[in-house]
Amino acid sequence: MSPAAGHRPAATDTGLLSPVRAGTPVEAAVDDTAWVQAMLDAEAALARAQARCGTVPAAAAAAITAAARAADFDVRELALASRETANPVVGLVKALTARVAAHSPEAAEYVHRGSTSQDVFDTGAMLVATRALRLVIADLRTVADTLGVLAADHRDTVMAGRTLALHAVPTTFGLKAAGWRQLVLESAERLERLEGGGLPVSLGGAAGTLAGYLQYAGDGADPAAVLAELVAAFADETGLGAPVLPWHALRTPVADLGAALAHTAGALGKIAVDVLVLTRTETAEVAEPAVSGRGASSAMPHKRNPVLSTLIRSAALQVPALAAVLAQCLPHEDERSAGVWHAEWQPLREALRLTGGAAHTMVELVRGLTVRPERMAANLRATGGQIVSERISALLAPRLGRTAAKELLTRASSEAADTGRPLVEVLAGLDEVRGALSPAELVPLLDPAHYTGMAGPLVDRALTASGPPPAAGPGKASGTTGEPRARQRSW
Repeated sequence: MSPAAGHRPAATDTGLLSPVRAGTPVEAAVDDTAWVQAMLDAEAALARAQARCGTVPAAAAAAITAAARAADFDVRELALASRETANPVVGLVKALTARVAAHSPEAAEYVHRGSTSQDVFDTGAMLVATRALRLVIADLRTVADTLGVLAADHRDTVMAGRTLALHAVPTTFGLKAAGWRQLVLESAERLERLEGGGLPVSLGGAAGTLAGYLQYAGDGADPAAVLAELVAAFADETGLGAPVLPWHALRTPVADLGAALAHTAGALGKIAVDVLVLTRTETAEVAEPAVSGRGASSAMPHKRNPVLSTLIRSAALQVPALAAVLAQCLPHEDERSAGVWHAEWQPLREALRLTGGAAHTMVELVRGLTVRPERMAANLRATGGQIVSERISALLAPRLGRTAAKELLTRASSEAADTGRPLVEVLAGLDEVRGALSPAELVPLLDPAHYTGMAGPLVDRALTASGPPPAAGPGKASGTTGEPRARQRSW
């Protein structure tokens, strides 16, 4: 029998409806427990920062830090309690205070001293984002490295360039891979700017004046000195940036994060869409890595669906919409919004985990991508030389005039398509062409391999311009979890 409606077990987001991130490293980095831990880390870092400034006893800061372990808190209970306060920090502070008091009653007086919920939540959000971004950046760098190898290996592998879904002029698979790589590198650079100091601590107190922090600093404290020391110490303890102003109602950090995630998801989506097009049965120029059982159809035994590209594309369609929610939260009323701040939380988390899932999935896709030059060559022959009509038009333009030459090639291409004859045969029979180009000259001119423009040098330039990827530093692409020290950035 099903449990009664009022007594069902707590629901768990297993990723059932979001397979692109199910089981990927980013999932654990942004789940509820990770978020609680980040807020606890913010509380502990704040106590340590205040201890460094002399407003909290060092022993109390140590006791608070020791108690700030998410594993000791009931996350579901905190979630239910947040319905009564509209944010999870109030209940968390109460629970943390109780845990500290159980071991050190005197230290409990210093939990959340002078702070406000938004300081803790927003700082925690930036910590969650930073930790997730490290995973994403590492995957993006791996993808870029792999695409660099593909671009170099296929620098001169000729394929049909397609515009508006139809054959245009020849290109190379190397140039396509170099373009994919460029997008990924640009995304990685955007995220690295954020991870490297673009995400700041939140420190403002009840209404962005830091009045509570100043009050606890004691009578006669110099406001400017307290401000400089406390913000710098908090940033240093968290490894986040130090903002010029409290940003409770100045939501640039969140909007910037959303925009960078949207670009990243879109860049990965571009690759996925190209793979989906090129892997079609009638095209078959690339194929996803073959894994037993993957891509199976529930009805058609012969199918092996392009699952990885499909998952990545699904994320690419969702993240920009989530980023739009974050951007439209910029018009924050007053010193803290009722509902607008709250509307950021889930879209931010979802954007992080969808982008992280897509990046992790892309690593597998590009590493195992099968490239089929023989199919590219076969598809180039599909139009019987028409894919190089632009070249013949340009060669005839000095003799016939540009407009007349283009019209002649348009007519010849149409005749070749209607009759099924190769374009070289149609052109050889035209008086205007016979006087300028012999059949023997036309054959190599209509070879797609001889009309790839500057594709090769463009690949060389792309691979040379970006240089080798930066070495992984502590707590960055190496996958370690150590926190960097403070990074300075003005907002």
